[in-house]
Amino acid sequence: MGSGSAGNALLVESIVAGRPSRVLIDCGFGPRELSRRLGRLGLTAQDLDAVLVTHEHGDHVGGVPSLARRESLPVYLTWGTYSALSASAFGDAPIHLLDARRGFEVAGFGVQPIAVPHDAREPVQFVIEDGRSRLGVLTDLGHGTPHITQTFCRLTALVLECNHDEEMLLAGTYPPSLKRRIGGPYGHLSNGAAASILSSLDRSKLTRVVAAHLSEQNNRPELAASALLVEGGIDESLLMIADQEAGFDWCAA
Repeated sequence: MGSGSAGNALLVESIVAGRPSRVLIDCGFGPRELSRRLGRLGLTAQDLDAVLVTHEHGDHVGGVPSLARRESLPVYLTWGTYSALSASAFGDAPIHLLDARRGFEVAGFGVQPIAVPHDAREPVQFVIEDGRSRLGVLTDLGHGTPHITQTFCRLTALVLECNHDEEMLLAGTYPPSLKRRIGGPYGHLSNGAAASILSSLDRSKLTRVVAAHLSEQNNRPELAASALLVEGGIDESLLMIADQEAGFDWCAA
Protein backbone atom coordinates (compact mmCIF):
# COMPACT_ATOMS: atom_id res chain seq x y z
CA MET A 1 0.00 0.00 0.00
CA GLY A 2 3.08 2.22 0.10
CA SER A 3 6.82 1.61 -0.14
CA GLY A 4 9.60 4.00 0.78
CA SER A 5 11.09 6.08 3.55
CA ALA A 6 7.81 7.98 4.10
CA GLY A 7 5.96 4.80 5.10
CA ASN A 8 5.61 1.12 4.31
CA ALA A 9 2.72 -1.34 4.50
CA LEU A 10 2.18 -4.57 2.58
CA LEU A 11 -1.15 -6.41 2.63
CA VAL A 12 -1.14 -10.17 2.04
CA GLU A 13 -4.44 -11.90 1.34
CA SER A 14 -5.40 -15.53 0.84
CA ILE A 15 -8.89 -16.85 0.15
CA VAL A 16 -9.53 -20.47 1.10
CA ALA A 17 -13.02 -22.01 0.86
CA GLY A 18 -14.45 -18.55 0.29
CA ARG A 19 -12.99 -17.08 3.48
CA PRO A 20 -10.36 -14.34 3.19
CA SER A 21 -7.37 -14.15 5.53
CA ARG A 22 -5.40 -10.91 5.60
CA VAL A 23 -2.18 -9.98 7.37
CA LEU A 24 -0.43 -6.63 7.21
CA ILE A 25 3.36 -6.62 7.07
CA ASP A 26 4.50 -3.39 8.75
CA CYS A 27 2.53 -0.18 9.01
CA GLY A 28 4.33 3.14 8.78
CA PHE A 29 1.12 5.13 8.27
CA GLY A 30 -1.12 6.84 10.79
CA PRO A 31 -4.81 5.97 11.18
CA ARG A 32 -6.21 8.35 8.57
CA GLU A 33 -3.61 7.53 5.94
CA LEU A 34 -3.93 3.80 6.54
CA SER A 35 -7.70 4.08 6.26
CA ARG A 36 -7.33 5.95 2.97
CA ARG A 37 -4.97 3.38 1.53
CA LEU A 38 -7.08 0.44 2.67
CA GLY A 39 -10.10 2.20 1.21
CA ARG A 40 -8.49 2.10 -2.23
CA LEU A 41 -8.77 -1.69 -1.93
CA GLY A 42 -12.33 -1.61 -0.62
CA LEU A 43 -11.18 -2.64 2.87
CA THR A 44 -11.03 -1.26 6.40
CA ALA A 45 -8.81 -2.02 9.38
CA GLN A 46 -11.54 -4.36 10.64
CA ASP A 47 -10.75 -6.65 7.70
CA LEU A 48 -7.22 -7.38 9.01
CA ASP A 49 -6.37 -10.50 11.01
CA ALA A 50 -2.86 -9.65 12.28
CA VAL A 51 0.21 -7.44 11.84
CA LEU A 52 3.73 -8.73 11.25
CA VAL A 53 6.55 -6.29 12.05
CA THR A 54 10.01 -6.42 10.50
CA HIS A 55 11.81 -3.87 12.73
CA GLU A 56 11.35 -0.74 14.80
CA HIS A 57 12.17 2.04 12.33
CA GLY A 58 9.33 4.53 12.10
CA ASP A 59 8.61 4.10 8.41
CA HIS A 60 7.75 0.46 9.17
CA VAL A 61 6.28 0.49 12.67
CA GLY A 62 5.06 4.06 13.25
CA GLY A 63 1.37 3.19 12.84
CA VAL A 64 1.41 -0.31 14.35
CA PRO A 65 0.75 0.41 18.06
CA SER A 66 -2.29 2.61 17.45
CA LEU A 67 -3.70 0.20 14.84
CA ALA A 68 -3.24 -2.81 17.13
CA ARG A 69 -4.69 -0.95 20.10
CA ARG A 70 -7.79 0.28 18.25
CA GLU A 71 -8.59 -3.03 16.56
CA SER A 72 -7.21 -5.44 19.20
CA LEU A 73 -5.09 -6.94 16.45
CA PRO A 74 -2.41 -9.49 17.31
CA VAL A 75 1.09 -8.19 16.61
CA TYR A 76 4.04 -10.48 15.79
CA LEU A 77 7.54 -9.07 16.28
CA THR A 78 10.91 -9.99 17.75
CA TRP A 79 11.92 -9.22 21.33
CA GLY A 80 14.52 -6.77 20.07
CA THR A 81 11.92 -4.84 18.09
CA TYR A 82 9.42 -4.91 20.94
CA SER A 83 12.02 -3.70 23.45
CA ALA A 84 12.80 -0.73 21.20
CA LEU A 85 9.18 0.41 21.36
CA SER A 86 6.91 1.59 24.16
CA ALA A 87 5.08 -1.49 25.40
CA SER A 88 2.28 0.64 26.85
CA ALA A 89 1.50 2.04 23.39
CA PHE A 90 0.01 -1.32 22.39
CA GLY A 91 -2.61 -1.24 25.13
CA ASP A 92 -4.32 -4.63 25.47
CA ALA A 93 -3.48 -5.81 21.96
CA PRO A 94 -2.08 -9.36 21.93
CA ILE A 95 1.71 -9.37 21.48
CA HIS A 96 3.50 -12.44 20.11
CA LEU A 97 7.30 -12.51 20.27
CA LEU A 98 9.05 -14.15 17.32
CA ASP A 99 12.06 -16.39 17.19
CA ALA A 100 13.78 -16.05 13.81
CA ARG A 101 14.75 -19.72 14.02
CA ARG A 102 11.15 -20.93 14.19
CA GLY A 103 8.20 -20.63 11.85
CA PHE A 104 4.64 -20.11 13.07
CA GLU A 105 1.06 -19.98 11.81
CA VAL A 106 -1.30 -17.01 11.81
CA ALA A 107 -4.69 -16.61 10.13
CA GLY A 108 -4.13 -19.68 7.98
CA PHE A 109 -0.69 -18.58 6.79
CA GLY A 110 2.58 -20.31 7.49
CA VAL A 111 5.20 -17.67 8.31
CA GLN A 112 8.98 -18.02 8.51
CA PRO A 113 10.85 -15.01 9.94
CA ILE A 114 14.41 -14.59 8.67
CA ALA A 115 17.13 -12.63 10.49
CA VAL A 116 18.73 -9.99 8.25
CA PRO A 117 21.68 -7.58 8.56
CA HIS A 118 20.20 -4.13 9.22
CA ASP A 119 20.87 -1.37 11.74
CA ALA A 120 17.99 -2.23 14.05
CA ARG A 121 17.67 -4.18 17.34
CA GLU A 122 16.57 -7.56 15.98
CA PRO A 123 15.31 -7.14 12.39
CA VAL A 124 13.63 -9.87 10.41
CA GLN A 125 12.03 -10.30 7.02
CA PHE A 126 9.44 -12.92 6.10
CA VAL A 127 8.51 -15.81 3.86
CA ILE A 128 4.75 -16.36 4.02
CA GLU A 129 2.74 -19.12 2.36
CA ASP A 130 -0.80 -20.49 2.24
CA GLY A 131 -0.18 -23.98 0.83
CA ARG A 132 -0.48 -22.79 -2.76
CA SER A 133 1.73 -19.72 -3.05
CA ARG A 134 4.98 -18.73 -1.36
CA LEU A 135 5.80 -15.03 -0.96
CA GLY A 136 9.15 -13.62 0.12
CA VAL A 137 9.45 -10.10 1.54
CA LEU A 138 13.02 -8.82 1.63
CA THR A 139 13.53 -5.12 2.35
CA ASP A 140 15.70 -3.15 4.75
CA LEU A 141 18.96 -5.04 4.80
CA GLY A 142 22.51 -4.14 3.92
CA HIS A 143 23.64 -7.29 2.11
CA GLY A 144 22.64 -10.81 1.21
CA THR A 145 23.62 -13.88 3.22
CA PRO A 146 23.77 -17.63 2.52
CA HIS A 147 20.83 -18.07 4.90
CA ILE A 148 18.73 -15.69 2.78
CA THR A 149 19.65 -17.55 -0.40
CA GLN A 150 18.66 -20.84 1.20
CA THR A 151 15.41 -19.63 2.78
CA PHE A 152 14.10 -17.53 -0.09
CA CYS A 153 14.16 -20.42 -2.54
CA ARG A 154 11.31 -21.64 -4.75
CA LEU A 155 9.18 -18.55 -4.18
CA THR A 156 6.19 -17.77 -6.36
CA ALA A 157 6.54 -14.03 -5.63
CA LEU A 158 9.22 -11.76 -4.16
CA VAL A 159 9.10 -8.19 -2.85
CA LEU A 160 12.74 -7.08 -3.01
CA GLU A 161 14.36 -3.85 -1.84
CA CYS A 162 16.09 -1.79 -4.53
CA ASN A 163 16.81 1.22 -2.37
CA HIS A 164 19.48 3.14 -4.23
CA ASP A 165 21.71 3.44 -7.23
CA GLU A 166 25.27 3.55 -5.90
CA GLU A 167 26.41 6.39 -8.18
CA MET A 168 23.36 8.51 -7.39
CA LEU A 169 23.88 7.99 -3.66
CA LEU A 170 27.54 8.99 -3.84
CA ALA A 171 26.81 12.07 -5.95
CA GLY A 172 23.74 13.10 -3.96
CA THR A 173 23.21 15.72 -1.26
CA TYR A 174 23.02 13.44 1.77
CA PRO A 175 25.70 14.06 4.42
CA PRO A 176 28.63 11.60 4.34
CA SER A 177 27.51 9.83 7.52
CA LEU A 178 24.10 9.07 6.05
CA LYS A 179 25.64 7.90 2.79
CA ARG A 180 27.86 5.51 4.74
CA ARG A 181 24.89 4.20 6.70
CA ILE A 182 22.70 3.62 3.66
CA GLY A 183 25.47 2.07 1.57
CA GLY A 184 27.02 0.08 4.41
CA PRO A 185 26.63 -3.62 5.25
CA TYR A 186 23.80 -2.89 7.71
CA GLY A 187 22.02 -0.27 5.60
CA HIS A 188 19.96 -0.78 2.46
CA LEU A 189 20.31 -2.76 -0.74
CA SER A 190 21.58 -1.04 -3.86
CA ASN A 191 20.11 -2.03 -7.21
CA GLY A 192 23.19 -4.14 -7.90
CA ALA A 193 23.08 -5.88 -4.51
CA ALA A 194 19.39 -6.66 -4.98
CA ALA A 195 20.08 -8.11 -8.42
CA SER A 196 22.91 -10.23 -6.99
CA ILE A 197 20.58 -11.68 -4.35
CA LEU A 198 17.92 -12.35 -6.97
CA SER A 199 20.38 -14.14 -9.24
CA SER A 200 21.45 -16.39 -6.34
CA LEU A 201 17.93 -17.71 -5.69
CA ASP A 202 16.17 -20.75 -7.09
CA ARG A 203 13.75 -18.87 -9.36
CA SER A 204 12.13 -21.91 -10.98
CA LYS A 205 8.65 -21.11 -9.60
CA LEU A 206 8.88 -17.33 -9.59
CA THR A 207 5.95 -15.56 -11.27
CA ARG A 208 6.37 -12.02 -9.88
CA VAL A 209 9.14 -9.75 -8.58
CA VAL A 210 8.29 -6.35 -7.08
CA ALA A 211 11.11 -3.83 -6.72
CA ALA A 212 10.38 -1.98 -3.47
CA HIS A 213 11.61 0.70 -1.07
CA LEU A 214 13.14 2.81 -3.86
CA SER A 215 14.69 6.02 -2.62
CA GLU A 216 13.05 9.07 -4.13
CA GLN A 217 16.38 10.94 -3.96
CA ASN A 218 18.88 8.22 -4.86
CA ASN A 219 17.19 5.95 -7.36
CA ARG A 220 14.98 5.83 -10.42
CA PRO A 221 12.55 3.07 -11.40
CA GLU A 222 14.27 2.46 -14.72
CA LEU A 223 17.64 1.91 -12.99
CA ALA A 224 16.17 -0.61 -10.56
CA ALA A 225 14.36 -2.39 -13.39
CA SER A 226 17.49 -2.57 -15.53
CA ALA A 227 19.53 -4.13 -12.71
CA LEU A 228 16.92 -6.79 -11.94
CA LEU A 229 16.34 -7.66 -15.59
CA VAL A 230 19.97 -7.73 -16.72
CA GLU A 231 21.90 -8.79 -13.62
CA GLY A 232 19.06 -10.51 -11.80
CA GLY A 233 18.22 -12.61 -14.81
CA ILE A 234 14.43 -12.35 -14.82
CA ASP A 235 12.00 -11.72 -17.66
CA GLU A 236 10.42 -8.28 -17.97
CA SER A 237 6.93 -9.80 -17.71
CA LEU A 238 7.66 -10.77 -14.09
CA LEU A 239 8.64 -7.30 -12.88
CA MET A 240 6.64 -4.60 -11.06
CA ILE A 241 7.88 -1.42 -9.37
CA ALA A 242 6.37 -0.23 -6.08
CA ASP A 243 6.28 3.46 -5.22
CA GLN A 244 5.67 5.58 -2.16
CA GLU A 245 2.19 6.85 -2.95
CA ALA A 246 0.55 4.03 -4.88
CA GLY A 247 2.50 1.04 -3.63
CA PHE A 248 1.46 -1.50 -6.24
CA ASP A 249 -1.80 -3.08 -7.28
CA TRP A 250 -3.12 -6.45 -6.19
CA CYS A 251 -0.79 -9.11 -7.53
CA ALA A 252 -1.84 -12.76 -7.73
CA ALA A 253 0.94 -15.24 -7.03
